[in-house]
Amino acid sequence: MRRRELMTSSMLVGVALPARAATRPALSTPRGPALLTVTGAITRNNRGPLDPSLDQLMVKQKVTFDKAFAFDFAALAGLPVISIRPTLEYDGKPHTLTGPLLSDVARAAGAPATDTTRLLLRAIDGYVVALSLADARRYRYIVAWGLDGQPMPLGGLGPLWAVFDADRFGDFAAKPLDQRFAACPWGLYHIEVQAG
Repeated sequence: MRRRELMTSSMLVGVALPARAATRPALSTPRGPALLTVTGAITRNNRGPLDPSLDQLMVKQKVTFDKAFAFDFAALAGLPVISIRPTLEYDGKPHTLTGPLLSDVARAAGAPATDTTRLLLRAIDGYVVALSLADARRYRYIVAWGLDGQPMPLGGLGPLWAVFDADRFGDFAAKPLDQRFAACPWGLYHIEVQAG
C-alpha cells in the first residue's frame, strides 16, 4: 500500500505543478514505469529491443522494434503542458484534459518533423488509429494524463489518452457526440512512427 500512496502522490505533484515539472529533462532514462513507448522512425532511444518474454502486451499485439523511447510520468509531465476542454461522449459534459501536445511527444522521441510522418496510436485493448503529424498539429492533439485535475486511472480513460478538443473544429463539432472521438484512443501505451 505504501508504494501505491507514493506513486499517487508523485502523480498528483505532476498534475498540481506542471510548470515546475517542465524544468525536468524529458529525455532521460525513465525512473518510473514506462507509460508510453515510441518506436519506429525515431532518432532517440532510451530502451533496447522488444523483449519477447517480458513485453507480453506488445507481443500479443504484434508490435516489434529494435529500439524505443519510453516515457514515464515524469518525462511526460516534463514536456510543455496544455489543457483542453472538450465535451466528452461518455457523459455529454465538458471536461478539462491536461498533457503535452502529441507533436511534442513525437519530437522528444526524435520523430521526423514532416507533415507526412504517420503516427500509429495503439491502445491497450489493441485499438489502433493512424494519424498524420500534420493532423496531430492541426487538431492540437494532446497526450492527456490528467482529467479535471486528477491523473487518469488505468481501467478508465487512462492513464494516457490521445485526444483533441473536437468542439473547436467545425468538421467534428457538427458530428454527433458519439462520433467525434473515433481517432482518439484512450488507454494509449504505444506510438509507432512511420516516416512519410
